[in-house]
Amino acid sequence: MELEQEISKEELLEQTVLLQKKLAENAIEISTLNSTVDNLKFQMAQLQRMLFGAKRERFESKEHPSQLSFTFDIEEPVLEAAIETEKQEITYEREKPRKPHPGHMELPSHLPVVETIIEPTEDVSDMTHIGDEITDELEYTPANLFINRTIRPKYITKENKAGQQQQVIAELNCPIPKCIAGTQLLANIFVEKFVYHMPLYRQLQRFKQNGVHIHSNTFDSWISLTSKLVQPLYAVHKAYILAEAYLQVDESPIKVLDRDKPGATHQGYMWVYHSPMQGTVFFDYNKGRSAKAPLENLQNFKGYLQTDGYAVYDAYGKKDDIVHLSCMAHARRMFDRALDNDREKASIVLTLMQKLYSIEQNARDLNFNAEQRHELRLDKALPILNDISKYISETRKNVLPQRRKS
Repeated sequence: MELEQEISKEELLEQTVLLQKKLAENAIEISTLNSTVDNLKFQMAQLQRMLFGAKRERFESKEHPSQLSFTFDIEEPVLEAAIETEKQEITYEREKPRKPHPGHMELPSHLPVVETIIEPTEDVSDMTHIGDEITDELEYTPANLFINRTIRPKYITKENKAGQQQQVIAELNCPIPKCIAGTQLLANIFVEKFVYHMPLYRQLQRFKQNGVHIHSNTFDSWISLTSKLVQPLYAVHKAYILAEAYLQVDESPIKVLDRDKPGATHQGYMWVYHSPMQGTVFFDYNKGRSAKAPLENLQNFKGYLQTDGYAVYDAYGKKDDIVHLSCMAHARRMFDRALDNDREKASIVLTLMQKLYSIEQNARDLNFNAEQRHELRLDKALPILNDISKYISETRKNVLPQRRKS
């Protein structure tokens, strides 16, 4: 009987150990599932925001942006309470230059003036002229198509000793040989298309309204041939920008009509190269997004290269003669997305970044040049960047990393 009791105690002890082990495993599994649920909720919120939310990444802080100091010695409960009471409206107004009232706009002095004198209907022969009431209106004369006829007289020389004659005629200088479109017309078509985004088919419709019927294939050939004429100018413009020591590069997806599949499109990429110091930009289209696209343009570049976090640019950042700069707008976007997940911590960084943007706005309002901006950033912006780095470094120790699923 004692032996049976001892066996039962051993079995109970063994079962107890197994149950405790299973409870511990279940607790770990529950914690993992809770973390997964929170992560999925965050992803769902981001998807809903992308589909239905506002596209503008706007963050409004209760702090005055001109207050550039930030203390990290505040106790955590006090800091959280301050963020909880954050108001959803900006409590300052930046002074902006007053715009003139639309009704009092001064008309440009370089425009020609057409005067029309309107006399009263009454008999004024016995009256004294005491002045004029002048009313200026901004008017418009629609552009007109006309035929530019060039007449070139032809001459023939007298017979030489061999009895031969030579015809003499002035050379005809045309942008496109044997093309009925003149220089000004071709230039206007390009300006309407690429500056004012007027589709070609709408321009064709406008020509038809003026009684001029141009076939769409002819119109396309004008665009293609004229584009070749400006290629040397594009090459000079491109070389001029790439020679700068500070360059911003980004790529944007664009749907392109597929010539091999009528009605279908393929995904192309427009690579944009911007020179902030010059305020100039050039576009380079490529069918793909691989490192091959910017390789030709950046192979001889030396200086400061600013990009987003796309891995293609990492190779350029490793070069000795290139300083790879990150983009504050892309970094800020991550904290903006984190507002739905952890508003307290994200709000602190966004508030500091808001002060950085306030400094940049101040520089624009005062029309600072590059040297003045540099001094302002060293004096005002650098301490804020150090505060952001310090806060992230201290906070990440208390935040569990999330495993990103591929």
